[in-house]
Amino acid sequence: MGKDVDNNVEYYNKNADSFFNGSVNVDMAEDREAFLAYVPGGGKILDAGCGSGRDSKAFLDAGYDIVAFDASREMRIRASEYIGREVLDLRFEEISFEKEFDGIWASASLLHVPVEELPEVMGRMRKALKPGGAMYASFKYGEGTKVRGERLFSDFNEKSVVPLFENAGFEIVSNSVGPDSRPGRETEYWVSVIGVAR
Repeated sequence: MGKDVDNNVEYYNKNADSFFNGSVNVDMAEDREAFLAYVPGGGKILDAGCGSGRDSKAFLDAGYDIVAFDASREMRIRASEYIGREVLDLRFEEISFEKEFDGIWASASLLHVPVEELPEVMGRMRKALKPGGAMYASFKYGEGTKVRGERLFSDFNEKSVVPLFENAGFEIVSNSVGPDSRPGRETEYWVSVIGVAR
């Protein structure tokens, strides 16, 4: 795995408290509801790159079975404490589940995977899903690889994100662009996609 990804992980280790506090209360209810429309009640969801554990907690509270992972040790400690269960130490390229999940939630997490590695990671995600399973992913709106501060981002727009999903065997059922939900970040935009495994 590249140095850039290690830098990203190190960023979250160093800034875990501020990242946790800045993201744990962000209102993602609308996106979660849109995603859950494609996941059976009580289904099994993989929270991929769970960060603060905010969405894992919401899914657990709604009666879903959750497996959460994150590459940052410091984020895992905080998320595990917050959701009351273990958070796995995994990177995207290490995912090896097979037909295990009804849904995969990758909110603002795949955006740190280098663009050239994303097709393989998307394939791993597709394999982890049961047939007809749904996957949600969000990326910062833009094009190509960007460095913001100490972190590397893979940006997409509503057109460039389509082949990423379709080539991995997903049918896109939702593809939307909207502003950041964090206070003071309203000028930043995200592209959010829900795909169903074909």
